[in-house]
Amino acid sequence: MTESVKVQVVKVGIADMNIIKPPYTIRTSGLGSCVGVVIYDEKKEIAGLAHIMLPDSSLAKSGQINVAKFADTAIKELVQVLVKEGARMPFLKAKLAGGAQMFQFASGGDLMRIGPRNVEAVRKGLSDLRIRIVAEDVGGNSGRTIEFNLNDCLLNIRTVTKGTKNI
Repeated sequence: MTESVKVQVVKVGIADMNIIKPPYTIRTSGLGSCVGVVIYDEKKEIAGLAHIMLPDSSLAKSGQINVAKFADTAIKELVQVLVKEGARMPFLKAKLAGGAQMFQFASGGDLMRIGPRNVEAVRKGLSDLRIRIVAEDVGGNSGRTIEFNLNDCLLNIRTVTKGTKNI
């Protein structure tokens, strides 16, 4: 029996983050209103993924907060880890997916717009750190699974209703 070189996948859960270097890819599933943000340095071959649930850590209950859960804290933390591991701030780029409006509410109140608010918060967090968004697939009303590959820096997106695409 011959063994082929198998790409290993690092899985990131909800309200979680991790980083990779080759030969790994990084994946998260269950992106409904959540946003998956990939931040990477192509030349240094390092990438990170955060699965963000909520826009702002001020929504947290008191006590210890999970920094990966909120856009305002997750992006800063992920960038700090990437830079510590060799990424260079001026060369960081981002791709994002998710932020769907999964349910329709009669009231239409802003609190129920979690998906769009997550996307806005992620964009702001990246902009504050001067990290350019090079591609995104956000909004709509379908769940997504994403996987990022450092070999080609493509983000593969599987959408429940739309099939698969790369950005």
